[in-house]
Amino acid sequence: MKLKQLSLFLENQPGALSRPVRLLAKARFNILTLSIADANQFGILRLILRDWEKAKKLLEKNGFVVKVTDMVAVEVSDSPGGLSKILDVVEKAGLNVEFMYAFTEKRENKAVLVFRFDDPDHAIKILQQRKVNVVASVELLQQEASCI
Repeated sequence: MKLKQLSLFLENQPGALSRPVRLLAKARFNILTLSIADANQFGILRLILRDWEKAKKLLEKNGFVVKVTDMVAVEVSDSPGGLSKILDVVEKAGLNVEFMYAFTEKRENKAVLVFRFDDPDHAIKILQQRKVNVVASVELLQQEASCI
């Protein structure tokens, strides 16, 4: 049920983002989704890829510091209020969302969001009990997605 996300710390300067992306592209890794956040001195590039273990090794071999994080993918109605309904469940259950971002692929009339919860196993259990569709990692990783 959990997806593995790679997080890379990058200097906040021109060209820092393109280096790992080009490295992954050259090695034929398909980035399924990503997010980038910045602070004053550095940025954090977050990636979800199919073969994350090999991608991690490649990035580390090329000097990147890589952290692996468990993420939870959830289907959300792609309509006004869809996200609000999910967040109501999350809030009422007392789950802490550390960050989230969207998958580039849609599934019929639903969007897929990935969440970083402070306790992903507990979050999965609560979401499933409340009839929220937690997307299996196998489903997402087998989908054909265009390369970013």
